[in-house]
Amino acid sequence: MTAGSETALSGQLLLIDSDADCARRVGETLSEALLVSPEVTIAESGRGGIEKLRQTRFDIIIADLTSLVDLAPGIEDAMGRLVRLADGALVLAMADSGSVSAALGAMRAGAHDYVAKPVSGAALASRIGELAQRHGRPRSLGCESGPEAVVADFAGFVGASSAMQFLYEQIGRVATSSAPVFITGESGTGKDVCAEALHEKGPRSARRFVAINCAAIPRDLMESELFGVVRGALTGAHEDRKGAAELADGGTLFLDEVGEMDLSLQSKLLRFLQTGTISRVGETSPRKVDVRVICATNRNPMQMIAERKFREDLFYRLHVLPVHLPPLRQRPSDIMVLARHFLHRYAREEHKSFAGFSPEASQQLTAADWPGNVRQLQNLVRRLVVMFDGGEISAHMIAAADIEAKTAAPSGVEAPRSEGRRSVLPMWRQEQRIIEDAVAAFGGNISMAAAALEISPSTIYRKRQSWAEMQAAS
Repeated sequence: MTAGSETALSGQLLLIDSDADCARRVGETLSEALLVSPEVTIAESGRGGIEKLRQTRFDIIIADLTSLVDLAPGIEDAMGRLVRLADGALVLAMADSGSVSAALGAMRAGAHDYVAKPVSGAALASRIGELAQRHGRPRSLGCESGPEAVVADFAGFVGASSAMQFLYEQIGRVATSSAPVFITGESGTGKDVCAEALHEKGPRSARRFVAINCAAIPRDLMESELFGVVRGALTGAHEDRKGAAELADGGTLFLDEVGEMDLSLQSKLLRFLQTGTISRVGETSPRKVDVRVICATNRNPMQMIAERKFREDLFYRLHVLPVHLPPLRQRPSDIMVLARHFLHRYAREEHKSFAGFSPEASQQLTAADWPGNVRQLQNLVRRLVVMFDGGEISAHMIAAADIEAKTAAPSGVEAPRSEGRRSVLPMWRQEQRIIEDAVAAFGGNISMAAAALEISPSTIYRKRQSWAEMQAAS
């Protein structure tokens, strides 16, 4: 979304700022960036904002952190109180300083994002639009497209929902730049597809696209894979070898799951980004390399910074152009578009003929949560094509092929086996499902999910980390 584009944000906006003139300027700059803007209400204190929230249901809340001191002495407590009364609205924290500690405090308490003063209206409008798509706002807040045609197939992506239209537009704008891109999204949403689309749509498309999975390479080999190695520097290094960064010279380097990179290597990656030079392992002289860096993660980068697993300075070097991929559950209108696309593709590969999906099957697919996102749906359709010979896909056929549903019963207990036993999932698995379902129910707002579960937000962060470690060990 850019200034002057055929887009708009509708809804109710609450601005909380003790500096009324500043609040008015923020509202004016936001309105100037849009064809149609939200209806703006201004409160000059945290308590004033609470009173407004009790009277009106808002879609967006932008709160200056220093103006919330009358609610509670600490940022997290004050923001937490505001979030609990926000009733599902998008909440943005605002402050004069871009301090990451203030951002972390506000976001731990449930704020969806953080903006620093002075506020750019165009940037703020774009950010709100992106957040609206990311968190699947159920109300009027959102991007209203102009008269241009809806795109259903774009650079490897399939989908015609408003969330995907926003993503296509964003990729088209971001691709032309050489600045680093930071892609976030759940597993299975297509982060690798997005990275390749950015490369293919950009000026470097004629050169190489080199991808490296930071989670799949052992830590002691990661540096040589990324930067290369000279002969004899490591055991088995029988000749000089280029790393991914050098191979991508002139093109694009994609670092998938960048949050899994060892901290010591993160400092070397930071130096590479700052200087544009690399040194192979065992080499002292630097080499000049010209690449565009795109990275991706399915984890919360701010949480990784708080846990000291990701360097803050590296994050801000990489997080120049953020792109977020929406989960499939937030774009249900795309489910059958994708299902038909995969059915046609795999039926052709297997030399079979299918007549599409029955109404009951379509309803069953659309109603599913798809925790594995597009990849899970893709695997299910491929399984259907392999298991059955053709005809119309029925709900019974889906039930037979849906292995994930059989191993993930809502109660945490699998379907009874033939001998009458039931296989009970481990306690941590059941706990994980309860917590993640609560987070999803509140549009990704951890603070509100924690309040509903009567636990603290920090407990959810801590639990998620322990689950990741358990899954890595299994």
